[in-house]
Amino acid sequence: MIFAPALILFCFSGSTSATQDTAATKPGTWSGILVSSSCNADEAFNESPECFKDVPGAKLALYDDTNRLMYDLNPQEKVTAHLGDTVTVHGTLNDDAIQMTSIELMSIGLAVGQKAPAFSVSDQFGHVQTLDTLRGKNGTVLLFFRSADW
Repeated sequence: MIFAPALILFCFSGSTSATQDTAATKPGTWSGILVSSSCNADEAFNESPECFKDVPGAKLALYDDTNRLMYDLNPQEKVTAHLGDTVTVHGTLNDDAIQMTSIELMSIGLAVGQKAPAFSVSDQFGHVQTLDTLRGKNGTVLLFFRSADW
């Protein structure tokens, strides 16, 4: 009877360690903007000019503006020419560092001259708006604003 609790504790301890090992790394995809590691998440959120300067000794990091998180990126050779670019990174997350397997530049919005697709959306008053209802005699400017504060 004396050995049973020790045996149970040993088994529990072993399974916790295995769970932590498998949970520590996970493959996935992350999107955000490449900023200097010399700035923090608050500065990146506020789009501080310091985040977009090439600082000696600093590396590039991925700022996820949806979750307000900063990730270290490895290898740096894949991102060095992309400071300030919005990207999607594929790789494996280990703590707060992503070991990248690939990186893609993100295209946001329509290209100049490209026509907007048909859409239907409710405005702040609950009225349905479409591209046709918003079209003015000189054209239409659509601005989509995304914020992590919503």
